[in-house]
Amino acid sequence: MRKESEVLEQLIQWAGKHELIRAVILTSSRTNPKAPVDLFSDYDPVLVVTDTEVFAKDDRWLELFGSILTSFKDEFISDGIKHYTRLVLYHDGVKIDFSIWPVELLEQILKRPELPDFLDLGYRVLLDKDGLTKGLKPPTHSAYAISKPTKEEYLGQIQEFWWDVTYVAKSLWRDELFFAKYMLDCSIRFSSLQKMVEWYIGLKNDWAVNPGKYGRWFKRYLDRRTWSELEKTFTGSRIEDNWETLFKTTKLFRRLAIEVGEGLGYTYPHQLDERVSEYLLKVRNLGRDADDFD
Repeated sequence: MRKESEVLEQLIQWAGKHELIRAVILTSSRTNPKAPVDLFSDYDPVLVVTDTEVFAKDDRWLELFGSILTSFKDEFISDGIKHYTRLVLYHDGVKIDFSIWPVELLEQILKRPELPDFLDLGYRVLLDKDGLTKGLKPPTHSAYAISKPTKEEYLGQIQEFWWDVTYVAKSLWRDELFFAKYMLDCSIRFSSLQKMVEWYIGLKNDWAVNPGKYGRWFKRYLDRRTWSELEKTFTGSRIEDNWETLFKTTKLFRRLAIEVGEGLGYTYPHQLDERVSEYLLKVRNLGRDADDFD
């Protein structure tokens, strides 16, 4: 695998010789001092060009950076201006996520009172032939930090959690594993549970850290007990194991929500918790041949 210095030097040399490329800005984790970086960390260069269509219509230029294992491309519109991405994984393990911007898009960003979050997270100008980036504000490296929830947001996530767990219980009773796993491992985990874990981390870190997308750095910020309990919310395909995991999930959510609420001065809805918890137990103990819930 190529070293960072080799990848960046190759990029700078190529862009320097290419007349259409006027600036190159490196973004994301490799420019954020708060982010962990390892050999699999992406390179995220923004190519600021005078003609985006040249790069969008013919992708053969991507092969200049190595033998391509796989790639993905997309296009976006920001401030009414079209721009492109070319995400490329090379055979040697290097992954480069190219963003292709017209000069006009950078000019629009320069007019904003604040940097967009992905630049505020961190950036480094690798090349600027025309001084286009001189007006960019310095990054604060604080974008995506966890925000304190309002009382309404806090109670809303709790309401959502205790509503969604009822679907898990019914699906497990019906032996509908696929849907039960979707609700428990996707809908609940990456919505209300993830949000409550983030708020717990925020509370413990003065609301000044970024836990990464979808809990990427949860282990880094959680205390040993909480991480251990969170690990136990994962399980396999046995119905009985998923029942156990459901109750471990509700126990963890309850503890974190109560602590977050106390830290923010919000009251946890214990009665809602008790009603739904009783319902979950009742469904679990209901015989498979039952035709009445009473």
